[in-house]
Amino acid sequence: MRILLINPNTSVNITDRLMASASAATSADTELVPVTAHRGVPYIASRIEAAIASNVVMELLAEHSDGIDGAIIAAFGDPGLGAARELMDYPVVGLAETGMLTACMVGKRFSIVSFSRALAPWYRETVEWHQLVDRLASIRMPDTDFSNINDVQTEMRTTLVALAQSAVTEDQADVIVFGGAPLSGLVKEVINDIPVPVIDCAAAAVMQLETLIRLKLRRPIAGTFRRPPAKPSTGLTPELARRIGHQDR
Repeated sequence: MRILLINPNTSVNITDRLMASASAATSADTELVPVTAHRGVPYIASRIEAAIASNVVMELLAEHSDGIDGAIIAAFGDPGLGAARELMDYPVVGLAETGMLTACMVGKRFSIVSFSRALAPWYRETVEWHQLVDRLASIRMPDTDFSNINDVQTEMRTTLVALAQSAVTEDQADVIVFGGAPLSGLVKEVINDIPVPVIDCAAAAVMQLETLIRLKLRRPIAGTFRRPPAKPSTGLTPELARRIGHQDR
């Protein structure tokens, strides 16, 4: 199977981290096809940045879908996930959704630990969108800022471990979810420092998506994510315009 791994951030370094983490979890017959956002911001940390990223994700899905069996929106806030499910004929998953649902399989309540306080409002809204608030123990973010997104794992490792430990002891979290594409791969470095399971969302995403692809579920013609009726459009990329107009079939 071929899986499209879309990094909605513009940082190629983050794409490399995602690929390394996801590749370690793929089955032998799975090929990952990485794509990095061609416009936007180096890392998404607000609603406006997520809105921009959602549009970019739609363009990349439409442009790169030939021969693809499923796609991962590889940013923790899952920008554009609902729209992507309306647009595409194959399964699409997001980092937050797969990370949190995997956490729910191994514990009653999970905590999200990430690297910037600015992310907290968007992440909470993401939990609400996925209707998992009752399973959320806490969202833990550092009080200090980082200096370089490409080095955030090294720079904030001690802080992130301390936040995870506090989530366990003070918030009664059964599972920790590392939120944010820049934290992909960190789990293997700190697994022995945190006394509960820790979810690497990139790894969870590819494994969950492989399962969905193998299930061969039908495309919905009713329900929340059915494909909208065809419409003409103005100013969209040619590939996205064809898909919106149902000219892709």
